[in-house]
Amino acid sequence: MSLWKALDGARVLDLAQPMRKGMPQSPNHPPFRMTLERRHGDVVRPGGGSAANEIIVTGGHVGTHVDALAHVSQDGLLHGGRPAAEVMTHEGFGELGIDAFEPYVGRCVLLDVAAVHGVPTLPAGYEVTAGDLERAAAGLELREGDALLIGTGWSRLWPSGPGAGPSGTDFTGARDGAPGPGVEAARWLAARRPRVVGGETIAFEHVPPGRGHATLPVHRIMLVESGVNIVETMRLGELLDSGAREFLLVLNPLPIAGATGAPVRPLAVLG
Repeated sequence: MSLWKALDGARVLDLAQPMRKGMPQSPNHPPFRMTLERRHGDVVRPGGGSAANEIIVTGGHVGTHVDALAHVSQDGLLHGGRPAAEVMTHEGFGELGIDAFEPYVGRCVLLDVAAVHGVPTLPAGYEVTAGDLERAAAGLELREGDALLIGTGWSRLWPSGPGAGPSGTDFTGARDGAPGPGVEAARWLAARRPRVVGGETIAFEHVPPGRGHATLPVHRIMLVESGVNIVETMRLGELLDSGAREFLLVLNPLPIAGATGAPVRPLAVLG
């Protein structure tokens, strides 16, 4: 059967948050900015036609994005023991940059920890444990090379428009923290040897109240020790509500040469 025929009737969910000026983001990264460089009417062609275009300035870790393995080092070393200084220049990374990420089209398993606790959204500052993941994985087969996502419901709190919803401080967890996996859960994930992991929060980490992004041990475990890429700030609310726990994931970040991360528009394909 042709692949496109196999997808007849499939439901496609967009798992990316919209990118706009002022959206919640980590204070460790440059903000997203977009402005119209040329507006309709600025230049009008002889036949009456006009075009508009924009200029976009953004960090690689803003909005829904994929972390490259070059994003984090430990004691000066990247994944595989590569000294960061040897592969890093002012133009980026010669190895382990986001351009080295091979597009992922494959099986994805959603571990809905919020559902395990019977809530739509886990409380701020909640640490997802290995026990939580075990319960969320009950009845599901986890295969080496799968994509594994953790559902916390946190993306339900993303502001729906300028001035709407909670403040960026609330979403990032700078004040009250944000739910996410702790070290124990990260070890549990790494032991299953996934191709990629992801979640809904700004950082794929347990963020305790008042701590912000001061320490990021889960990033070290996944990126440096295990060579597993991370997807952050995903929009999973509709997917969580669908009840789907395994599906096809299409993940293809912008191939920015030498970058430590890049925006992505993940697609979940449900049969």
